[in-house]
This record gives sequence, structure tokens and C-alpha cells, in this order.
Amino acid sequence: MAVTIKDVALLANVAPSTVSRVIADNPRISEETKQKVKKAMEQLGYHPNFNARNLASQSTHALGLVMPSSKDVGFQNPFFPTVLQGISEGAQEKNYALHMTTGKSEKEVLEAVVQMVQGKRVDGVVLLSSKVEDQLISYLKEREFPFVLIGKPYRDIEEITHVDNDNFRAAKEVTEYLIDYGHRKVGFIGGSLELVVTVDRLNGYKQALVNAGIVINEDYIVQEEFLREGGQEAVRELMALEQPPTALVVADDFMALGVLNTLDELGIKVPDDISIVSFNNVLLAEMAKPPLTSVDINIFQLGYQASKNLIQSIENKNEPTKRLIISHQLVERSSCSEPNS
Repeated sequence: MAVTIKDVALLANVAPSTVSRVIADNPRISEETKQKVKKAMEQLGYHPNFNARNLASQSTHALGLVMPSSKDVGFQNPFFPTVLQGISEGAQEKNYALHMTTGKSEKEVLEAVVQMVQGKRVDGVVLLSSKVEDQLISYLKEREFPFVLIGKPYRDIEEITHVDNDNFRAAKEVTEYLIDYGHRKVGFIGGSLELVVTVDRLNGYKQALVNAGIVINEDYIVQEEFLREGGQEAVRELMALEQPPTALVVADDFMALGVLNTLDELGIKVPDDISIVSFNNVLLAEMAKPPLTSVDINIFQLGYQASKNLIQSIENKNEPTKRLIISHQLVERSSCSEPNS
């Protein structure tokens, strides 16, 4: 049975109207009373319904966007503004508003999603990343709440609507591209192995090496955050090896920018001394020195298809689960050449 304002009032030993005023953050209520009511709400698991006016239609006409945690990583990486543009366009076509949430930790993000769902602030949720052990997916599935994932779920693929690229294939292709140039010492700089996208790209890279008869060198594989600083730390580690790689697959353009900066500091020239291929094909890739060869993953379409298909599942409860694969293509620029030795 659902917890009501009356239940909260009884536990806090206040009038129901006082609970309502606390929810509305009425300045006439003392801080002591507010804390007492909030403690009762937390104890009972009560979440205010901020969209009660929409009860007649049972719809908020809003989508929740869940940014990944890890401080402000999501706001620094150019991937996210572009994917948000796609989500926004898909939502606007159906007159849906967007409600974005994030947090400094996974716990904070989960709590924010619980508030959105139980407070009935949104009709569905778009998850902008996929983890190997994903509490958000588990929670939303348990609640049978509409959601779409940008990325591939680690498990239950057939049960979750998701929009993704074929990251295994894309990483395999770019590694083969470097091998075709004559590179045998190919390194990999990726994000956290908790992220499914990193796992898929790493596995594609490894498969290309195996197919070419190249022994996988674990020293050539480094994981860091999808940030410029992550790329800087990773390439310093790789270049310090006795036999450093002559080519790199970098799983993100923003990381690749850090790689380029550090290589320049070390006096290592791209592509004369080392070749680089990265992912996402954001504007930074084109503006980099030298301009980066990068995999265009059609970021805008990832976002657009996510919101479009989420709204379809909200408006039609019988909408089937979908796996939408967005095409990718390699954009060749000036960061690759044959090895010089």
C-alpha cells in the first residue's frame, strides 16, 4: 500500500498540512520541523508526487535523462552535449520536456533516479551509459518503468531496448586499419572496464590482433577515465615501456587530445613516430594537430533514436523491445602512417 502524507504526518507527529508545507519548502516552517518531517519521509520511503496535476492523464510528458556519475566527466566530454541535442530533438517532436539528473557518485545518481520515478516526475528514463554491474538498470526493470539505454546492456540484451553502435566491430576494424599500415605494436587506451563500451572496444581490438597472428601484449593496454587527463596519464605509461607501441587505438577523442598533448611534450611526432586512431569524431578530432583519424559513431542519432523509441514505448505499452544499431564510419585524416622502423 502506498505511503501517504497522513502516514508521514502521524510518524512526525504533525498535521498533514504541515507535511505539505515542508514539501513546498514553506519558509514559515521551522528548520527543526522540516528535519523531523524529512526524517519521517525517509523512514517511510515516501516520495512527493510533484506532478499531481497530471494524475488525470497519468502522464508528466517529461523524460528523465541520467548522466553518468564521476564528478563532472559528463559535462567535459563533447560526446554528451551532442547526444543531448539528439535526445532533445526526439523529445520536442512529441512535445516532451527533459528532466536531467546526475551525481558525484553512483549512489547519488541512483537516489536521484528513485526520486524521479517514485515522485512520478517523468514518464520514462534515458540512461546515457551502461555499466557491467548496473544498479540503475536493475532498479528500473524491477519497477517495470519505461527506459531506454544508450549503449549495450551487459546482460538481458533481449529484454532491454537499447541504442548502440557495434563497438566490437568498430574497434576490430580500426585495429585492422593500423595493422594494414604495417603496425605490429598496437596499443589500446580505453575507459573504465566497468563500462560495457570499453569492454566491447577492447575485445574488438584483441580479436583483430589474434586474427593477424599478433601476440596480445597486456602492457600495451591501459584504462583511464574518458578525459583529456586520462589520455595524458595513459600515453606516458605506454611511452615509458622499453618497446613502446608504434600505433594506438584510443577509445575516445577527448582522451586522444590528451595523448596528442603529451606526445608533443615528449617530442614524439604524430604520425611520423606513432599513429593514432580514436573514436566519436567530435569537432575536437578535426581541430587537433594533426587532425585525428576517428570513428564517426553518429552521436546525434544515438540520442535521437533513444528518445524517439522511449516515447513509443511510453505511449504504447505493447511496443516490443528493440536493439537499434547505429552505423559507424572511419573518417581518415592525418594521424596515421606506416611505422618508421
